Amino acid sequence: MKKKLKYFVFTLFAIFFCTLIYMLLWGKFFPYSPIILGFDEHELNNTIIYVQQGAEFNEFTRLDTLTESVELFHELKFKNKPKIFIFKDDESYHQRSLSNARFCAFSSGALIISPWAIEEDKQGVISLEIYIKHELSHILIYNYTGFPGEFRYPSWLLEGLAMYSVNQMGTSFYPNIEDTYKAIRDGNFMSPEYYKTSKEDEVNINVKYKIAFIYSEFGCIVDYLVKTYGKEKFIKYIKALLDENDNEGQFNKVYSRDFNEVISEFRDYVMKVKTKS
Repeated sequence: MKKKLKYFVFTLFAIFFCTLIYMLLWGKFFPYSPIILGFDEHELNNTIIYVQQGAEFNEFTRLDTLTESVELFHELKFKNKPKIFIFKDDESYHQRSLSNARFCAFSSGALIISPWAIEEDKQGVISLEIYIKHELSHILIYNYTGFPGEFRYPSWLLEGLAMYSVNQMGTSFYPNIEDTYKAIRDGNFMSPEYYKTSKEDEVNINVKYKIAFIYSEFGCIVDYLVKTYGKEKFIKYIKALLDENDNEGQFNKVYSRDFNEVISEFRDYVMKVKTKS
């Protein structure tokens, strides 16, 4: 009996171990893998770019120069060089990506870029620089929060900060400030505290590109905070949350205001402000 139990436990452990290795090297845990197989490594001044064997990519300097402006806005320095991954085809990307998004950033410092994003950049549909700087904003924050912080840092702020800091509103699929304000006046609004919670599905957003609108809305909230209370306070706020899991408490400490009160203030401002027709 004991022998059978030992064999069973050993078999389970072996299956688990083999599955883990596979997931790290070729599966969904790939962004966290300490070993990279099948990619050519190019270590540059600011980044490490991994190009999958069979992929055609040589714009290394173009990507390597993007970290400086991200550090400048956030007033933070990358602790480690971001690792950027280029894939040879969609199948390879989907095999290793946790989402179907064009780009995905991780607390490990990895940034994976889909092949179709690179193609869309060539076609002028999106700007590779803007999208990558958006993701680098996430990675920079993750550098200071660590793995748990990837899930702890306020999701709305993570996106709003990235949108505003790289001036992404009004590019590609994202509405500009005026169009975002108009959509809010039409009754569309995602409460920051509802985003990425069970309550998110209860919110009716009637726009062409829902996620793009939500990201622009959060960018507009950041824009309002900076213009109304100054960038110095905003930077103090985002830094306070690097170590503390208390959005409302840290917001109150920095702004001496209730978070939801300021969000209501922002909505009132949007309803009253005049935009170009």
